[in-house]
Amino acid sequence: MLSDSTCISVSDEPAAILFRHAAPPVNGLKVSVIVPVKDEALYLVKTLDALRNQTDEAGSLLSSNIYEVLVMANNCSDNSFSLMKTYQQQHPDFNLHIDEAYLPKAMANIGTVRRILMDEACSRLMRAGNPDGIIASTDGDTMVDSQWVYHIIEEIARGNDAVGGRIIALGEASLTRVRHLRNVTYRCLLAHAEAKIDPQLHDPWPRHFQYYGASLAVTCKMYQQAGRLPKVPYLEDDAFHNALVRNDAKIRKSFKVKVYTSDRTSGRVAIGFSEQLKKWHDDANASIPHLVEPASAMLSKYKIRRKLRACYLQFRQTGDCHTEHLTAVGGEMQVDTNWLHEQLISATHFGKFWEIVEQTMQNGLWKETHQPELISQAIHQLRCFIQNTV
Repeated sequence: MLSDSTCISVSDEPAAILFRHAAPPVNGLKVSVIVPVKDEALYLVKTLDALRNQTDEAGSLLSSNIYEVLVMANNCSDNSFSLMKTYQQQHPDFNLHIDEAYLPKAMANIGTVRRILMDEACSRLMRAGNPDGIIASTDGDTMVDSQWVYHIIEEIARGNDAVGGRIIALGEASLTRVRHLRNVTYRCLLAHAEAKIDPQLHDPWPRHFQYYGASLAVTCKMYQQAGRLPKVPYLEDDAFHNALVRNDAKIRKSFKVKVYTSDRTSGRVAIGFSEQLKKWHDDANASIPHLVEPASAMLSKYKIRRKLRACYLQFRQTGDCHTEHLTAVGGEMQVDTNWLHEQLISATHFGKFWEIVEQTMQNGLWKETHQPELISQAIHQLRCFIQNTV
């Protein structure tokens, strides 16, 4: 812990400056949990309590040698850091490491802070002699479930590279919450339909749709393979998820791994969950329809992806790519077959291939022929599909 705040310039390498006074990682460390904090005094104690009281399935407290917690307060205008210091003093057996920094405007964003913390977590796990260690992330206004760490470890032990946890927003009934819950219903139904159409052994149903900063985990090995957390100011979790997919990471979206977060509409970032809630609030008050990508388009995408995956795997295994199959799929996608063939044979990972294909679909005739629809209609269609599909 630093005695004074650390001021960082744009030319500094923050990871080399912060947490210099933290105790070295303990032997046998499996998980390093990171928590970015920006003016979270209202939630922080509950956040730390939840992390300190982690148990296994039998309710026994996890050993302090299994996991640690890294908390970084950045550019705070409240007493978040003093609360962290007090908490650390009150619970000396809790494997908690804290620091405070004031970042210049160009770096003062959630993307930079989460990257600093995830890099530090990775470094500490490597120093502990555990290249297969797990970097886990949550937020300063979030309470992890009592078995959050335990189930992350269990999901990684099953051969997965990353884990996305279910994020449950706490709040009272309102038009905003209705829109939020409809969106969750739509996305969960999509995840169910996806599992039926294009099943993945590592992420079977039941599964959800989330891989966000409030509840995500990744092995050190895959974190480095994916190029670490992308350098973006916000939506860094989305960007990282995309990087994992491009590298064919095995991502498990487990209902057993869950957290509870605030549903505030005044956020700490320009774009994020709080801003989405605000938009739903404003749209509901203005009676603006809640539109989403149509269910028929999403179901078609999953079917196309399954067919392309089969073509890709066949090419990688045999060196042969059935042109007639690609021609048929290209027709469904409304893209040129020769272009599709070139992309397939040049791709080193299926995830990267699919990303290019999907972007092309979204920017071409596909988008023009699949206009947004009311979320209520999409939910109805998805429920009918799931009920009628064995």
